[in-house]
Amino acid sequence: MSNYQIETKCIQSGWHPKKGEPRVLPIYQSTTFKYDTSDQMGRLFDLEDSGYFYTRLQNPTNDAVAEKICELEGGVAAMLTSSGQAANYYAVFNICEAGDHMICSSTVYGGTFNLFGATLKKQGIECTFIDPDASLEEISQAFRPNTKVLFAETIANPALVVLDIEKFAKSAHDHGVPLIVDNTFATPINCRPFEWGADIVTHSTTKYMDGHAMCVGGCIVDSGNFDWNQYADKFPGLTQPDDTYHGIVYTEKFGKAAYITKATSQIMRDLGSIQSPQNAFLLNVGLETLHLRMPRHCENARKVAEFLNSNEKTAWVNFAGLKDNKYYDLAQKYMPNGTCGVISFGLKGGRKASVEFMDKLKMIAIVTHVADARTCVLHPASHTHRQMTDEQLVEAGVAPDLIRLSVGIENAQDIISDLEQALEDIS
Repeated sequence: MSNYQIETKCIQSGWHPKKGEPRVLPIYQSTTFKYDTSDQMGRLFDLEDSGYFYTRLQNPTNDAVAEKICELEGGVAAMLTSSGQAANYYAVFNICEAGDHMICSSTVYGGTFNLFGATLKKQGIECTFIDPDASLEEISQAFRPNTKVLFAETIANPALVVLDIEKFAKSAHDHGVPLIVDNTFATPINCRPFEWGADIVTHSTTKYMDGHAMCVGGCIVDSGNFDWNQYADKFPGLTQPDDTYHGIVYTEKFGKAAYITKATSQIMRDLGSIQSPQNAFLLNVGLETLHLRMPRHCENARKVAEFLNSNEKTAWVNFAGLKDNKYYDLAQKYMPNGTCGVISFGLKGGRKASVEFMDKLKMIAIVTHVADARTCVLHPASHTHRQMTDEQLVEAGVAPDLIRLSVGIENAQDIISDLEQALEDIS
């Protein structure tokens, strides 16, 4: 499928039926798979043969969908997880262990911030958070001898910072570590981080990829470009024998697929955050229209952002599609066809006015979600980021009055009309 355009890959990649097989990807709703001999099963457990024996490790439905996402991103291998949080955790934990250090953009999603800053710390992995707008020199100062990874989001949730991918990739590679980029908001329709130097991409497939708020899921995609053997001492889990698999060395046996093979056969084996085949099937249905939905999200978001920008009750609007936005030039470089459908803005009445405004919306729903077909709204300081201190909120780019508006694919004028009536009704 590599010669096809991305629109065709959304439809055709992943599932390739043979004669007499279903045209539509089937749901392999089975925990187990039958073999004729004990030796056949044993070779699977030794990673000597490829195949299916237990869905916690691999499932045909999941693998087809992972392959589709892999081809959309231009990677060499991918793995589905039960959620975007699991994807980010596994992506880092696959190459970090107790005593290691990582660096992360400070404006990442609040749940990710807490995962890296608090939960991983309890597991002995320390994280330093840096300003995504920092210079190369400033980023470099955060590295330590035990730093194993640099992590960021293409478009930060909800701060909407647009990442300078090339800058972050150069910094990571100058220090012999991979750059992991969460590409959830942009999706591969609008941005392909591997083309700008990123090494590993993660997704919360719960968002635009699913597109209908039906199923939680995540995905990890490896570019296959990072040379683990060049820094063998830093990444012993990939370059030294794994005693739990009879001394297999992943880089020697699996080459460019080493990272995902280890994540599947070791991390997923032990922690088990697998995506269900039913959810993978629904995700695939969403992926088939991703290339149609993303332009509509972006077009609607631009119209809504322009309306908000001109409204007298609006204090500020953050949307990289506006020419006066701080990140407009970066967005044009990395995402010339549009960023995403998410806007953040604040009202002149501050936090109190923001909450009052949200309560007066009629069509637009207040939900703990973002990036699906229906327009929705959230107040991060009160909801997703409420566990953070005021200092952490500021560091994460979340102002007390910040409203996160996820613009859906309804008629743009209907969305604007609902916003307009709510704004008119606040004091």
